[in-house]
Amino acid sequence: MSSFVVRAAVGPADREACFAVRKEVFVVEQRVSAEIEYDTFDAENADTVHVLAVDADGQPLGTGRLLHGEAAADKTGGDPSVGSLGRLAVSKAARGLGVGVALVRAIEEAARERGLAAVDLHAQTHALGFYERLGYVAYGAEFLDAGIGHRAMRRAL
Repeated sequence: MSSFVVRAAVGPADREACFAVRKEVFVVEQRVSAEIEYDTFDAENADTVHVLAVDADGQPLGTGRLLHGEAAADKTGGDPSVGSLGRLAVSKAARGLGVGVALVRAIEEAARERGLAAVDLHAQTHALGFYERLGYVAYGAEFLDAGIGHRAMRRAL
């Protein structure tokens, strides 16, 4: 299973595939409450872009999303030139295949297409090295989100 494609998630079936990966990773593996995993930004709207990685058979492997505009304001200090990468998840079976890197790059490309200058994210502390290798720089103190340690990170585009 080394062949996959990353694309924008369009329509209800794609969004459900994204949610299935997030449920596997966040709700089941990491025991994040489903009530806080899913939010108002999961609905299809102009300020949210969902991306989906699928294998050659169309099975979902990973997902992530970009918030921009008003949707990102709470996560970026209100800076309209900065997008917020979040809900990045790769199924256990697909880890180590480059899916996470491809998802991050697709989200960055979506941010560039929307004229954004940078992307922020809140990384789980165990994933700091992954994001650092992709050019993100941590800032601020560690904080808890869903009981998991996180750090804010940013990459200029």
